[in-house]
Amino acid sequence: MLAKFLKEVVVILVGKQAEPIADLLESKKHVNEFLIAKKLGLTINQTRNILYKIADYGLVSSVRKKDKRKGWYTYFWKIENLKALEFLKDMLAKKIENVNNQIKSRETKTFYICPECHVEYNEENSLLHDFTCPECGTIFVKSDNVKILKDLRKEEEKLKRELNTVEEEMNKEKEITEKKRVKEKDKFEKERKDKRKKALAKLKKERAKIKGKEKKNRPRLVNLRKKLRPGVAKLRKKLRRAYAKMSSASVAKVRKKHKIHHKKVKHKIIKKSIKKKTQKKKKRK
Repeated sequence: MLAKFLKEVVVILVGKQAEPIADLLESKKHVNEFLIAKKLGLTINQTRNILYKIADYGLVSSVRKKDKRKGWYTYFWKIENLKALEFLKDMLAKKIENVNNQIKSRETKTFYICPECHVEYNEENSLLHDFTCPECGTIFVKSDNVKILKDLRKEEEKLKRELNTVEEEMNKEKEITEKKRVKEKDKFEKERKDKRKKALAKLKKERAKIKGKEKKNRPRLVNLRKKLRPGVAKLRKKLRRAYAKMSSASVAKVRKKHKIHHKKVKHKIIKKSIKKKTQKKKKRK
């Protein structure tokens, strides 16, 4: 049923000669324009003209791809089913409205027909021509509105049935598009979660590597500390002895000379005394 409606849309827009293009464009993926031209037995320019006419109403979508070898662009086309059905729905609604107006005018007004030419005139035009045909001069006969009204009502019912089927197809298409949208959304969410998991796993690995390196380096640091401990203890003892020997007067003198905090002064004097002692020991040796 959908294929029939799509063909009807193409016939309304382009004409009967372009009807087969509806079958080619009704696919899930976009179709190469050169393939369409080949299957229709038309040139590429003729095919493009048909496609552009349909595209003016926004009923087809296209994708452009560049040929790596030749360097030019090729277009891929696909008919938008929902938009095409909406267009057909509007067309049918207009037809129904037109038929409805005709029925109303037939019910309220009188019409006259020429029996020879079979041309129909309304009451005003009949009065202008004195109820005689301007072509053949035959007197007008009152037209049978009952038969015409019957035909018009049949046509109206037919159009309404077609409109209902179009609306049903539209609802089906809407459900399909909604399912696709939900599916794409779920896919996107899944991909995002996977990327996040991968990134977290990568971070964990990097952290584990860093921790492993730290663990390897810890024993070396411990050994260095053990080696340095006795020397540090000796230095501390020497510093304490020198500090005890220092008088407050010597500290005050240095402090006045250099204008430094008393703690820094003490440390300086201690370092000097240690240097002197070490130099004396070397000389004795």
